[in-house]
Amino acid sequence: MIPLLPFATDDGSGGGFSGPSIGDFQPPAIFFEGNEFFQLDRIMLVRLLVAALLILVFWLGTRRMKLVPGRFQGTIEMGLDLVRVNIAEDLLGKKDGKRFLPLITTIFFLVLFSNLTGIIPGINIASTGSIGLPLVLAAAAYLAFIYAGIRKHPLAFFRNALFPPGVPWPLYIIVTPIEFVSMFVLRPVTLTLRLLMNMIVGHLLLVLFFSASAFFMFDVGGFTALFAVGTQAMGIVFTFFEILVAVLQAYVFALLTAVYLQLALAEEH
Repeated sequence: MIPLLPFATDDGSGGGFSGPSIGDFQPPAIFFEGNEFFQLDRIMLVRLLVAALLILVFWLGTRRMKLVPGRFQGTIEMGLDLVRVNIAEDLLGKKDGKRFLPLITTIFFLVLFSNLTGIIPGINIASTGSIGLPLVLAAAAYLAFIYAGIRKHPLAFFRNALFPPGVPWPLYIIVTPIEFVSMFVLRPVTLTLRLLMNMIVGHLLLVLFFSASAFFMFDVGGFTALFAVGTQAMGIVFTFFEILVAVLQAYVFALLTAVYLQLALAEEH
C-alpha cells in the first residue's frame, strides 16, 4: 500500500475533513525567512535536490564511458538518445539538432525529474507545480526561439513573422496583431500553463484520495472505513497515471521547444 500523504485532513475544528488546496504550492519559508532573494521553502528545496540529483546521475553515468555499456550507462544513453534522435534530430536535423541538444536535453530531464517528485513518499510535491520553474524553462525555450530566428534570418525574422508574405496588405490590420499575440505571447504562456496546471491537478487528486483514505480509516472508523479501500485504490491508480503524465509533460515540453526552434529556422522566414 502506498504511504498516506502527509497533508491535513482536519479543518482544525476537530474531526472534520479538509481537502487539498492550492496552498500546498505556497509553503512557508524554512530557511532565510524574510530574505527576498534567498528565502527557501519546501518547493525550492525540492528543486535544489532535483538539480543535485541530475548532476550526480549524469556524472556517475558518463564519467567512465565504456564501449560496451553496463546497465547504468546503458540507461543513461537510452535517455539521451530518446531526446537526441526522437526530438532534436528528428525535428531540427543533425546539424541544428546538435546545436540545440544541450538545451532540449536539459529541459526534458529537469521537467521529468521535477514532475516525478510529486509521487515520491516524503516529498509528495512536484516542483513544477509552482509557476517559477515552468516560467523559467518557458522563457529559456522562448529566448532560444528568438535567438535562432534572428541568427538564421537577421533581417527577415520579425518582418515575416508579423507580416506573412502573400497576404493582401489591408488584411495585415487583422493578421499582424493575431500573429504577434500567437508568436510572442501565447507560446511562452501556453508552455508555462500546460505544465503548471497538469502538475497542480495531479497533486490535488493524489492528496484528495490518500487523505480521504486516512480520514475514513482513522477519523471515522466503523463501517464507513470500508470507503478507504476505494479511495486508496483510486490513489494507487492515479499514482501510476501521474507517472505517465510526468513523462508525457516532459516529452511535450521538450518537443514543443524543438518545434518552435524548427519554425524559427524554417527557410520561409
